[in-house]
Amino acid sequence: MHEPVVNSTPLITLCNIGQVNLLRDLYGTIHIPRAVFDEVTSKDDSACRLLRSAPDWIRVGDAPVPDDSRLMRAKLHAGEVGVIMLARAIGSEFAILDDNAAKKTAQYLGLTITGTIGVLLRAKDEGLIDRVSPEIEKIRRNGFWLSDSVVSMALRYAKEI
Repeated sequence: MHEPVVNSTPLITLCNIGQVNLLRDLYGTIHIPRAVFDEVTSKDDSACRLLRSAPDWIRVGDAPVPDDSRLMRAKLHAGEVGVIMLARAIGSEFAILDDNAAKKTAQYLGLTITGTIGVLLRAKDEGLIDRVSPEIEKIRRNGFWLSDSVVSMALRYAKEI
């Protein structure tokens, strides 16, 4: 299954820069665990309004309780654990996460991962956006921290520097 399970940070970040529809355009349907739905809808912002409008391309699922002690030791947030558990439960091998510990844990458990920047790079590759750099600047202006090395790597990949 190529439908990703998405954590709250990529969802919120893409909403904040007006690019959340890239998830739909790239993947068709996305899945989010109930913990992510609860986290995102606890604040009245653009991501909350999106989820409350119940678009047909976002599926909310109940993630099973982890039975894997490696997940319990990884010190992940409930949404991150939910992403990994839901992906395993629905047979998805793909997750969109931004937290490094969550990414490493998901990879260790066999999932293919990307993050918000990876979504933007794929969107450029597929012609959905013209440039990545303006979107990265919007992300930074919204207070999401991105290291200079990550930005440089992304812009080199996108052939924008």
